[in-house]
Amino acid sequence: MPSYTVTVATGSQWFAGTDDYVYLSLEGTAGCSERHLLDKPFYNDFERGAVDSYDVTVEEDLGEIQLIKIEKRKYWYKDDWYLKYVTVKTPMGDYLEFPCYRWITDEKEIVLRDGRAKLPRDDKTQILKQHRRKELETRQKMYRWKEWHPGFPLSIDAHSHSDLPRDIQFDNEKGIDFILNYSKAMENLYINRFMHMFQSSWSDFADFERIFVRISNTISEYVMQHWKEDFMFGYQFLNGCNPVLIRRCTEIPKKLPVTMDMVECSLERSLTLEEEVKQGNIFIVDYELLDGVDANKTDPCTIQYLAAPICLLYKNLENKIVPIAIQLGQKPGPDNPIFLPSDATYDWLLAKIWVRSSDFHIHQTVTHLLRTHLVSEVFSIAMFRQLPAVHPLFKLLVPHMRFTIAINTKAREQLICECGLFDKANATGGGGHVQMVQKAMKDLTYSSLCFPEEIKAKGMDSKEDIPYYYYRDDGINVWEAIKSFAEDVIHIYYESDDVVSEDVELQAFVKDIYVYGMRGVKASGFPKMIRTREKLAEYLTVIIFTTSAQHAAVNFGQYDWCSWIPNAPPTMRRPPPTEKGTVTIEQIVESLPDRGRSCWHLGAVWALSQFQDNELFLGMYPDEHFVEKPVKEAMAKFRKNLDEIVNTITERNKNKKLPYYYLSPDRIPNSVAV
Repeated sequence: MPSYTVTVATGSQWFAGTDDYVYLSLEGTAGCSERHLLDKPFYNDFERGAVDSYDVTVEEDLGEIQLIKIEKRKYWYKDDWYLKYVTVKTPMGDYLEFPCYRWITDEKEIVLRDGRAKLPRDDKTQILKQHRRKELETRQKMYRWKEWHPGFPLSIDAHSHSDLPRDIQFDNEKGIDFILNYSKAMENLYINRFMHMFQSSWSDFADFERIFVRISNTISEYVMQHWKEDFMFGYQFLNGCNPVLIRRCTEIPKKLPVTMDMVECSLERSLTLEEEVKQGNIFIVDYELLDGVDANKTDPCTIQYLAAPICLLYKNLENKIVPIAIQLGQKPGPDNPIFLPSDATYDWLLAKIWVRSSDFHIHQTVTHLLRTHLVSEVFSIAMFRQLPAVHPLFKLLVPHMRFTIAINTKAREQLICECGLFDKANATGGGGHVQMVQKAMKDLTYSSLCFPEEIKAKGMDSKEDIPYYYYRDDGINVWEAIKSFAEDVIHIYYESDDVVSEDVELQAFVKDIYVYGMRGVKASGFPKMIRTREKLAEYLTVIIFTTSAQHAAVNFGQYDWCSWIPNAPPTMRRPPPTEKGTVTIEQIVESLPDRGRSCWHLGAVWALSQFQDNELFLGMYPDEHFVEKPVKEAMAKFRKNLDEIVNTITERNKNKKLPYYYLSPDRIPNSVAV
C-alpha cells in the first residue's frame, strides 16, 4: 500500500505547542485518505519549536495531492496550536510543501494547499476553486470594516485586541500594553517620581535635565546641547522625525506679509527676498491644519493652547537651512507679529518653541498616525479580505502586515481613545487629534504616498541644491530597492498586462482599499483598478514602503528628537505671544509642559522608539510563504540591494555628530508593529 511521509513543524512562540488530538487527511486528484491520528495527549509531539514526522499509509494511490486537512480536537482545556508548515513526501519521492503560519484554535480544522503561488486563472479543478472561494468567504466574515470616527479611513471591526482573529493578535498581549509600557518606561528612565506632578512647573531649562537621561554621544544629547540654535531648528525639517513638511517656497503667501526690511540681515547673497525665492533659496513650513483645532480641555486645572504657525526658512551660503521669519497664527495683524532672528533673544526662542510644538502635533497625528498606522491597517484588512493565502500578492504582502491591525486596535483601546493616554500630555488630546485626522484626509492622496513623486512635488528633489536631505536620499534608495523586488515578483506570475487586468482578486483588493480606505473619494487619486504590470509594481511599492520604511523614518527617531522637552513640547500652557519685547525666561518655562505631562511625554517617546522583541527587518522573511526558486532568488537579490544601502549609509554616517540612520534597511522593521 502507498505510504506518505508527513512532517509537521510547530511554531517557536510561547505556548505554540498543543496536547490536543491532531488528525490529518490527504486529498488528491484520485481520491482522499482516511483521517489519520497523528498525536494524542501526552505523546509529547507538537511541542513548541518541534518538527515531527509520521508515515501515513493509504489503501490506494491518491494521485497528485491537492489539499491536506489538519483537525484539532480538544483534550481538556483551551490549547491553541501554531502550525508553521507541513511537508509531504509522496510514494514517488516528490516533496510537497504546505505553508500554514497560522494558529489552530479550539476544535477547528484547517485546509491547506501546497505552497506554489497561484492566480485565480491557474486553478482548473473545482475543488481548488471551491477552496479558494471558501477561504475568502470565511475571511470576509472575520475581517469586517468599521468606521471609528466619521471621515477616517475605515478600520477593523473589533472593540479590543482580544476580539481580533487569533492569527493577527500579538503573541504576548502584555508586550504591547501601552499603560504598562509607558509606566515601565518612566520607571526605567527614573522619572516616575514626577509622573503625578501635574500643574507643577519646572524652574528653568536646566531643571528639565532632572528627567533627561543623558546618553553620551547620542542625538538626544546633541539636541539638548544645541536646541536653541537656528541651525538645529532648521536641520530637523530635513532629518528629524518629521522630515515631510518642508517645501520650496515659490511665492511668499499673502497671509505672511514678510518684507525685505524684516529679513535683509538674514539673507547672505546680496539679493532681494523676491530674487532669493526665484533662485529657490527660500523654504516654507505651514501648520495651517492646526488652525481651528480645539485644544485639550480634559484637565480643568490646566488650560492648554495650540497655534498654527507659518515658518519661512532660508538656505544660506553653507547650504544650511535656517529660519528667517515665524508668524504664530494664520491671519496677519497687529496682534500676530512676525518674529525674526534679529528680535530679542527670548522672543525669537519662544516663537521657535511654538513651531516645534506645532510640528510635534502634526507629526504624531498626521505624519505618524494617519499616514502610516491607519493607512497600513487599510492595506492589511483589504489583503485579508480579498487575497487568499495561495495568491502571490498575499505571500508578498503578508510579512509587511504583521501585527499592524493588532497595534492599531490596542491604540484605539488605550492610547487614542476618549480618556486615553494621549489625553494625559498632549494639547491635541480630548478630541483635537480626531479633528486633525478629519482635516488631513483631503491631503491623503495616492501620489503623496509615492515617495519620489511627493519629494518632487515639494520641490525638494535636487541633491545639488539641498545636499543634506538624508531622509530624501535614503528614502529614494530604499524605494527603488523595494520597487525592483516588486517588479521581479510580478514578472514571475504576471506574464503580461492582460493577466494583471484579469486577476479578479487583485482588482477586488484594489477596490476595497479605494472604497473603504479612501472612502471612495475620487480626489484621493487612489486607483479603482490596476491594468498594467508597471502600475502594479508602483502600487505594491507604495504599500510595502509605507508599512516599512515610511513608518520607520517617522517613528524610531522620536526619543532622539523629542526627549528634550523644550525641543518638542507636547502642550503649551500659555497662549502664543501677541507682541514683541515682553517675553521672559519665566514666561517660557511657564508655557512649557508641567512636570507630570513632561514625564508622560518622555515615557511615550521612549516606548514608541523601541523595536519589538524578535523584530523582523526589511528583507527578512523567515516564514516561507513562497516555495518557488525564482522568488527566493528575487528575495536574495533584494537583500543584496538592501545590504548595499546599509553600507552606503554606514559609510556616510562615520564621524558625523548627527548621523541619519532611520532609513537604514537594518533598522527598518517589515511592518507597523509599534
